[in-house]
Amino acid sequence: LGPLGLSPKKVGEDIAKATQDWKGLKVTVRLVVQNRNATVEVVPSASALVIQALKEPPRDRKKTKNIKHNGNLTIDQIIGIAKKMQHRSLARKLSGTVKEILGTCQSVGCTVDGANPHDKIDEINAGTLTIPDS
Repeated sequence: LGPLGLSPKKVGEDIAKATQDWKGLKVTVRLVVQNRNATVEVVPSASALVIQALKEPPRDRKKTKNIKHNGNLTIDQIIGIAKKMQHRSLARKLSGTVKEILGTCQSVGCTVDGANPHDKIDEINAGTLTIPDS
């Protein structure tokens, strides 16, 4: 920031303001600098979106470690997260992105519609659970 002639204090305040909704979660921030003006945009990861969808209370990362996220999400919430992540996904169809998010749910430790996320992936592969392409 120094060579660009930006005030680190002001940029830090802008980042703090932009990441207000993501308290207690690690999230990537993109700084776009134009004409010595920095604009901050939050680029959430799949796991951050899943944990935010679980609506857990904010926690202090320094004090509580290795927390288990044992909430439950609906398949509609998963599809909503997949639509947000679609532009960053390498999958061609939305169903592939949904499977990526379900894998993230499995690693986070939450259930989907009361079942193991991997069971939902198997249902999508078998064709018993269909994902709309829009």
